[in-house]
Amino acid sequence: MTDTSQRAVHWKRTKRLMIITLTIWFIFSFAVHWIADSLNAFSFLGFPLGYYMAAQGSEVIFVILIFWFVWAQQKIDQETGFAEE
Repeated sequence: MTDTSQRAVHWKRTKRLMIITLTIWFIFSFAVHWIADSLNAFSFLGFPLGYYMAAQGSEVIFVILIFWFVWAQQKIDQETGFAEE
């Protein structure tokens, strides 16, 4: 694989990962809070689900999302030859 084609593959996979990550971020930053009233019909650990997602759930998802993104990006870097050793 040439350097140019490696860069193209790396960027294509990185861009896809970024779009997926931003979509998940958007869902848990905005969409969940927009429908919080509907989520309050359900409960989690004794709290209304809308309250729980606003107070705890979204933050937990963001931390998991950060670790997942780093792991996935490192995998992309290794597979395309751009990993730092």
